[in-house]
Amino acid sequence: MLDVNIIRKDPESIRKMLANRNMSDDVLNRFLEADGEWKVLMDRGNRLRQERNTVSSEIPKLGGEEKRKRISDMRVVSEEIKTIEAEAERLALVRDECVLNIPNIPDSSVPVGKDANDNVIVYQWGNIREFDFKPKEHFEIGEDLDIIDFERGVKVAGSGFYVLKGDGARLERALINYFLDENRKRGYKEVFPPAVVNTNSVTGTGQYPNLKEDMYHIEKDDLWLNPTAEVPVTNLHYDEILERSRLPILYTAYLPSFRREAGRHSDTRGIIRVHEFNKVEMVRFVEPEGSFDVLEQLRGDAESLIRGLDLPYRVLLLCTGDMSFSCAKCYDLELHAPGKNAWLETSSCSCFTDFQARRTKIKYRPEPHLKSEFVHTLNGSGLALPRTMVAVLENYQNKDGTVTVPKAIRPYMGGQEIRCPSFPGFLSAPQHPPAPLPSEASLSGHPRRSSEMKRLCRICGIRRPPYKRPSHRRALS
Repeated sequence: MLDVNIIRKDPESIRKMLANRNMSDDVLNRFLEADGEWKVLMDRGNRLRQERNTVSSEIPKLGGEEKRKRISDMRVVSEEIKTIEAEAERLALVRDECVLNIPNIPDSSVPVGKDANDNVIVYQWGNIREFDFKPKEHFEIGEDLDIIDFERGVKVAGSGFYVLKGDGARLERALINYFLDENRKRGYKEVFPPAVVNTNSVTGTGQYPNLKEDMYHIEKDDLWLNPTAEVPVTNLHYDEILERSRLPILYTAYLPSFRREAGRHSDTRGIIRVHEFNKVEMVRFVEPEGSFDVLEQLRGDAESLIRGLDLPYRVLLLCTGDMSFSCAKCYDLELHAPGKNAWLETSSCSCFTDFQARRTKIKYRPEPHLKSEFVHTLNGSGLALPRTMVAVLENYQNKDGTVTVPKAIRPYMGGQEIRCPSFPGFLSAPQHPPAPLPSEASLSGHPRRSSEMKRLCRICGIRRPPYKRPSHRRALS
């Protein structure tokens, strides 16, 4: 939330900021109108209260008719004061609602632009892999390896949900544990907060009311399914005054996140845009001075996780029109997905200055004898699933249908290195005696000869079980 005095002092700069963010200035006009009326009423109320106090001190000295008249007059004044106070309270609520719908002011280093096309690529790392075969998209790999089940996800929950199976589930768990462990090494304290949050929490970090329609609301209890782990982690210090010696505070957390936005996008195939996804978050509480330098450190922490997986990525500085509501400055980290031949956002690293801290009432005391001030908050995805999994599957796929496990997460997979398409498990070597291959003589003249041979894995010789490709495309269309 912006400081009300900043809006009052220079409303035209706020109007320009709203235009740069592709937002209407109606909310600013409503604020100025309500705030103007509120100030007039408050001035009128103060004068009446002063008059009432003066007359009240004189009444004991009066008598007779004059005393009765003054008392009667003050009763009228008191009623008018009550009316003014009620109207001023109404206008204050209108004004406060307007403030909640005014976004943060972008830093001067943020490029002005309308949409994602105006974002600036500031860095790129890694070589985009050249394949000697046509690379598959992640959902094809997931179906062929039987590690992602879209049909049962739809059956259980509906469109936009999926089921990870076997090594698909193990791979995601391995990535999450790798992210958490690496973040802990860099000084982040791991927390595991609730996956449901109250309205104060989503208001505090800026999702409410701005993104109200994108969140899942539990009406009976007035709770919200966590839209991003930033929400509960930031609100751990709601309405607190922190000692300066505690800063900076660094948290990392894994949580499932829930968003209703998936249906509004074209990327509905696979797991790129879904209603539920896992995410590891990094959150920092810091002193105001140097918070944009801290943003560069936060970005470096997220980049190190990607480099550890040896995945090509690029860093974008978001323009004013593509930046989220609460951000003062934001970097997006995008992984390359060769099957789709596209860049996929897997981390957003943002500095919010004191915008969230004002809404969550999180302060610190610079010195014991000084007035408390608002902290600055930052957060970054470190990293988001499942897009990281998409990048792993597509970048590490092999011509024979296997998928190589990145070295960084092999310890979390029990040392296993490769996924065999005919048997569940990332196999560095056969873990059971392979079934004997049928001889040509035994299959000679057999009507199912060709299909029987097809069910034998070229890699480990294991007999494939009957397989039917799921009809998720129809279910999700």
